[in-house]
Amino acid sequence: MLLNAVTPLPPARGQRLQVLQLLGNAIVGGMESWVLRLVQRLPSERFAFTALCPFESPLTDQLRAHGVEVEIAPMPDDLPWTTLQAACALIQQRRIELLHAHLPAAHMLAGLAGRLTQRPVLTTIHARQLTTLDLEVHRLARSHVSVVARQSYFHALGLGVDPALLSFEPNGVDTALFKPRERAAGEPLRARLGLAPDVPLAGFVGRLSPEKGPEVFVRTALMLKARCPAAHAVLVGEGPMHDELQGLVRRYGLEGHVHLAGLWRDMPALYGELDVLVSCSHTEAMPLALLEAMACGVPAVATRVGGVPDIVEHGHTGWLVGPGDFDDIGRCCALLLGDANLRRRMGERARERTVQRLDLGPSVERVGALMERLARPVSQQRDSAPPRPERAERPERHPRSAST
Repeated sequence: MLLNAVTPLPPARGQRLQVLQLLGNAIVGGMESWVLRLVQRLPSERFAFTALCPFESPLTDQLRAHGVEVEIAPMPDDLPWTTLQAACALIQQRRIELLHAHLPAAHMLAGLAGRLTQRPVLTTIHARQLTTLDLEVHRLARSHVSVVARQSYFHALGLGVDPALLSFEPNGVDTALFKPRERAAGEPLRARLGLAPDVPLAGFVGRLSPEKGPEVFVRTALMLKARCPAAHAVLVGEGPMHDELQGLVRRYGLEGHVHLAGLWRDMPALYGELDVLVSCSHTEAMPLALLEAMACGVPAVATRVGGVPDIVEHGHTGWLVGPGDFDDIGRCCALLLGDANLRRRMGERARERTVQRLDLGPSVERVGALMERLARPVSQQRDSAPPRPERAERPERHPRSAST
């Protein structure tokens, strides 16, 4: 196999854009769900996807089920030469036109492979801030940086990311899939927990890892028990803090009030069983669980970090609180769980906001248009496809709000 730089062949007329998705992880998480929805929603007559993942998982099965060619190669921080060889061979074999990376290790691999094969590189930053590695790869490989939160955009500018290689494509939610539903007796989650439909239930949905603050949620449940003794709390997800959280539940005497439900498959149905969603992350960009719950008409209590203020309309769709402030989170949850009319009004407003301003369709189309612009400059697109409205060549220096 030759690793010398090669000139990409121009696309044939009407040919689909060949995109290689490089995923730095393959767990059940926000980034992985975002990639899955992207490949599901972008039209197959315009895009063809190949994915390079670090290991086999339920995610790789889902990608293949949606027609994505999946290859496996390890992506540790000390990137092995064999992985770079595999990536370059894959690019040449599949005539890849654009590399789209997710997480720093995948960005590094894409940057190196992109330089060797002369393909453009796009990285989507799913976290609140760029890492040092992301910044170094951007500078060396001239990769385009896409962020999902407005605060992340200004942070990237402050670090010196080239404004011509920076854009803001906020997350969205599938409002046709995630929508309000009537609660009935015998719902799966509540049946497992032994809870009746009218028992107040606050929920945490996400990976049980330090950045998500699940320990804050357990401490919130302690405050909530004092204010609303009938209320229960449930953590939905898995992660490295599982045993530590179980220990906190026992230490605070919350057995029977705080439940660890593990992973859940039917997420739209799950949100319908919650009365309030708690997002207590210490750091965040635009959390998908928060968007999904609001689309289902569930009010939220969320920490004021990253792009969360772009999602939650304070006092209307829920409340924003300080990071780590479990007492204030508990107070807000108690207010919602004790007032059905307040929950209904905030839930209706949350649904309305997601439908009008945070729907997945426009979000996916923005990313698709960006990929086409990066992979096929205007001159190529005129020769290879029917005329399409073009976005400006230079991204806006200041992003639009996620609420517009």
